[in-house]
Amino acid sequence: MFFHSYLPNPVLLRIGSLTIYWYGFFIFLAFWLGFFLTLKLAEEKGIKKEIIINLIFWLFIFSLIGARLYHVILEINYYWQNPLEILFFWQGGLGIFGAMIFGFLFLYFYSRKYHFNLWTLLDLFSPAVALGIAIIRWGNYFNQEIYGLPTDSFLRIPISLENRLPGFERYDFFQPLFFIESIFCLFVFLFLILRIKKSQISGSTFISLALFYSTFRFFIEFLRIDPQPIIFDLRFGQIISLLIFITVFFGGWMTIKKRARPDLNRRSSP
Repeated sequence: MFFHSYLPNPVLLRIGSLTIYWYGFFIFLAFWLGFFLTLKLAEEKGIKKEIIINLIFWLFIFSLIGARLYHVILEINYYWQNPLEILFFWQGGLGIFGAMIFGFLFLYFYSRKYHFNLWTLLDLFSPAVALGIAIIRWGNYFNQEIYGLPTDSFLRIPISLENRLPGFERYDFFQPLFFIESIFCLFVFLFLILRIKKSQISGSTFISLALFYSTFRFFIEFLRIDPQPIIFDLRFGQIISLLIFITVFFGGWMTIKKRARPDLNRRSSP
């Protein structure tokens, strides 16, 4: 298997003093694919393109801030000593849960201000979120991060000594959790695309994404070895997964499951 012997380089390209990282490239790719996908879905729902373009820009900014903040909080001891590196997000270090939480809050306040249906907006962006995670996880591969316990199975990746976590220096091969998550999110993306086109319940696409992903993350966290705060014998990521699952299930699904999809765009413009 190709992964067994290849040690990826985080740098995609150097042009003079300019360095382009694989991680930044995959963020760029995920953004633009998600951008055009969301525009297409919005067009099918009768929402004006100008509204979505403005919305995508601010949603991306807030989600990026949330993703970086989540990662910085988990690695606060390091960033306390290296505060300027908080800004170097293109080198790696984005927390998906942070992006989801900040993105949700932004859409909530946006929908309140401009009188849009919140569930519709959440549905609209959900396929792009799943696709984005599937793509960006490959940036983690080139950074040699998001790997799991040591393994000798056929599905393994080598990690260079300088990127091995403390206590695992003597192991050469690890579980490719980035790959597992990428494939999982790709299948979720395909499911959501079918869901949003067929479902008559506004919000069900977003709720499917939240429930699927939080469940997946809860269980795969058992295999992760990166340091995280431990609360009630659970990793911080598992606590967040449980909170998202419970909140979405009882606050979302139980609320909308009997309600038919309403008008998708209650105003043509803000």
